[in-house]
Amino acid sequence: MRLLVVEDERLLNNTLCYNLSAAGYTVDAAMTKSEAVSLCEAQDYDLIVLDVNLPDGNGFDFCAEIKERRPDTAVIFLTANDMESDQLKGFELGADDYVTKPFPISVFRKKVSALLARIQKQTGGDCYTDGTLSINFSELTAALAGEPVIFTPMEYRLLKVLVRNPQTVLTRQVLLEKLWDADENFVDEHALTVAVSRIRGKIEAGSLQYIKTVYGMGYMWVGGIKK
Repeated sequence: MRLLVVEDERLLNNTLCYNLSAAGYTVDAAMTKSEAVSLCEAQDYDLIVLDVNLPDGNGFDFCAEIKERRPDTAVIFLTANDMESDQLKGFELGADDYVTKPFPISVFRKKVSALLARIQKQTGGDCYTDGTLSINFSELTAALAGEPVIFTPMEYRLLKVLVRNPQTVLTRQVLLEKLWDADENFVDEHALTVAVSRIRGKIEAGSLQYIKTVYGMGYMWVGGIKK
């Protein structure tokens, strides 16, 4: 999933981006409203982490603009102000959460994870998108940066298992058991290795990594982090 952090305090911005990227999300950063507007014109985001007070405007106005263009974009407001009136205004604009500075990064990451998991559940589990890679498991279609990607049925089955278990090490044995289809067509370790290699060749040609090899154990979906 693709996230945008809009925060004018450089250290906090860098900290949030680092931690969210480490959690497996694709993260862009902006320090002003104008930068954020430019990024949103070029790219859709699943979640925007948004500071209320920005050097060239305020987060409330930006939230209203985003929600008008793409209502399903989630928003978490960041602010040093814990006034109830501000929090109510944020929620009235469609914000999903409101975090008062300072806050523990570990707790913030949990909030983001829970919110995005809820969004995925609400939108159905048969689609995956992070802003660069999109996969529709019902229609067996996929695209990378807008260009169609062709996967075999087995590759779709493997991808579905991986994306439904992000940041989780799936052992080769677990994957083999899950890939054993209804007709009991056997999938061996060689076929699994080949399938992972082919998927990587199709979606990791650029600077992004989607599947991490955990040596001696198996594989983990890391969701388009930079190599």
